[in-house]
Amino acid sequence: MFSSSSGKYASRSDADLLAALRTDDQGSFAEIYQRYCYRLFTLAYQKLKSRETAEELVQDLFENLWSRRASHDIQQLEQYLFSALRYRIINHVKAQQVRAGYELYCRLAAAQADRTTEDALALNELSAALLASVRRLPAKTREIFQLSRLEQYSVAEISGRVNLSEKTVEYHLTKSLKLLRGYLRDFLVLVVVGLWQW
Repeated sequence: MFSSSSGKYASRSDADLLAALRTDDQGSFAEIYQRYCYRLFTLAYQKLKSRETAEELVQDLFENLWSRRASHDIQQLEQYLFSALRYRIINHVKAQQVRAGYELYCRLAAAQADRTTEDALALNELSAALLASVRRLPAKTREIFQLSRLEQYSVAEISGRVNLSEKTVEYHLTKSLKLLRGYLRDFLVLVVVGLWQW
């Protein structure tokens, strides 16, 4: 995306690089990338144990840094980068947990024809619980969850559609995942116990 930084950037402080970045200086961005990319990747990989996912999260972080370079109000670059990465890791893990529950639900739905009446009732209860859980979300949180998870809009796209900041959209997504996990926890435990009996 950018050429590697030259020696003139390597000696600059983070504060100087940030100031240059705000003026669209690609060399300062390349130096920031070179200075922090490996350490950020290492942290993400240690937490997620997936090279591909770690690379995606770090790449997303730097893309965000570049695309919002003029509007970022970053005081401490290193602290900002590592905090932003930790936030992305936490959101990724939460999304994986909900996705795992949803995939389990889908597998149950696909195998419904082979089930006994009791299993079919359990599946219907889980389906009803999932729909009821989504309906229980506060209106704005539900709208943002549906745009993100069902209609596959990005945070930036949702921000524009609902006229809220990206940070507020991310807050609603985090809130929806937390609430849904709580709503569905009992049902998922029952389903897993049922799976062990097959």
